[in-house]
Amino acid sequence: MWRKAFLAAVCLCLRWAAALGEEGKNNFEGIESKFSLRTPAEPDEDVCYLVPGQVNSLAQCNFNHTSKTFVVIHGWTVTGMYESWVPKLVDALYKREPDSNVIVVDWLDRAQQHYPVSAAYTRLVGKDVAMFIDWMEEQFNYPLNNLHLLGYSLGAHAAGIAGNLTKKKVNRITGLDPAGPTFEYADELTRLSPDDADFVDVLHTYTRGSPDRSIGIQKPVGHIDIYPNGGGFQPGCNLGEALRLIAEKGLGDVDQLVKCSHERSIHLFIDSLLNEEKPSMAYRCNTKEAFEKGLCLSCRKNRCNNLGYKVNRVRTKRNTKMYLKTRAQMPYKVFHYQVKIHFFAKTNMTKTNQPFLISLYGTLDKSENIAFTLPEVSSNKTFSFLIYTEVDIGDLFMVKLQWEKDTFFSWSDWWTPFTFDIQRIRMKSGETQKKVVFCSRDGTSHLSKGEEAAIFVKCSEQPVNRKRGGTKRASKENSAHESA
Repeated sequence: MWRKAFLAAVCLCLRWAAALGEEGKNNFEGIESKFSLRTPAEPDEDVCYLVPGQVNSLAQCNFNHTSKTFVVIHGWTVTGMYESWVPKLVDALYKREPDSNVIVVDWLDRAQQHYPVSAAYTRLVGKDVAMFIDWMEEQFNYPLNNLHLLGYSLGAHAAGIAGNLTKKKVNRITGLDPAGPTFEYADELTRLSPDDADFVDVLHTYTRGSPDRSIGIQKPVGHIDIYPNGGGFQPGCNLGEALRLIAEKGLGDVDQLVKCSHERSIHLFIDSLLNEEKPSMAYRCNTKEAFEKGLCLSCRKNRCNNLGYKVNRVRTKRNTKMYLKTRAQMPYKVFHYQVKIHFFAKTNMTKTNQPFLISLYGTLDKSENIAFTLPEVSSNKTFSFLIYTEVDIGDLFMVKLQWEKDTFFSWSDWWTPFTFDIQRIRMKSGETQKKVVFCSRDGTSHLSKGEEAAIFVKCSEQPVNRKRGGTKRASKENSAHESA
């Protein structure tokens, strides 16, 4: 069966190459994709189609020639039907841009084949979309700087191929977790790439496993590539969460739960459309490991950016990789903090995988008992780590830190109680860029494993940066991790 699928894919590639060689500029007979202009009143219905070559179809569908146009391209489908996210995205686009045109590209017949066949079809779908765009521009003088392509999974690569084939460059392509299998090592001409539009932004939400077996493509393929929660498994997508959501909301969105992490890219973009006042912030970083240490929460020189619709269009010579944390449900925005603590001790000791709880108190709210684990805690060393809150707590004025007991019994902990001394906790907010230092109320707090929390309050005088030593070195280290 897979051999037949492979041969079919080869044949499709030959058809694509032959199609590109056709000289007929206005031959639309070969276009199999359909272009449905959805309406705000019926975002889930295909009530009117724009037909390349048929000029009257635009007037019949009430196409707005002076407004933005969004072209939504779906991905692979098992059922041969639109997935539940399509009308949700259409509805969100119209709510944000009421006068726009939202076109859904229907390539369902090609998208429901065996995956390798459907993956090869993205070239023909991309050609269809490119011919449609060229016709719009040539026949109606529609400005391509009003055009925004949004492609999900295989649809992201179809959008990229379309952008590469149009006679004039389209304004923007957003790749929503572009498909990984058969594309991870593919040539730029056959997948989404930065050259396919004036600006290409990409969300990676399911990049697990080895390359080319990952559901979503792992490598950066845009001008800006954002990896929410490291790009791997997304919060709320584990089995326990899925069962809880089914119990609460029923089976209406069960398809979303099955493909939860992959489709999270779409819902993050929808969130950016609907929650304009609460944009999620992403931060440039070389690796997700450095981000987890809180080393990349800088907004200097375009090092931070909005996720989704209102992303700042920053183009660099190299792909820019960015990271952020999110909530499990919409609105997805969280508030990021870097925490730096120096652990003093009279004796040398090192502990690994230590559980802590930190509580933050601010002028607007509080966030208590945020759990985190430090891979290593050693005497007389400074450690940096990232935490986040789901609520805006305002300006911080107090921090509590507790060292939890291990979940298993340890004889060494029972015979030898471990205690660290902490004088200050340094924090930086990613969202506000404010830095605050908290001092122990007693000068030095004793943090013992399994004992009560140590309390730190905002220092009355914030210390001046040292002229030599640690501060400048730390700043250089942070910049090294932030550069992309």
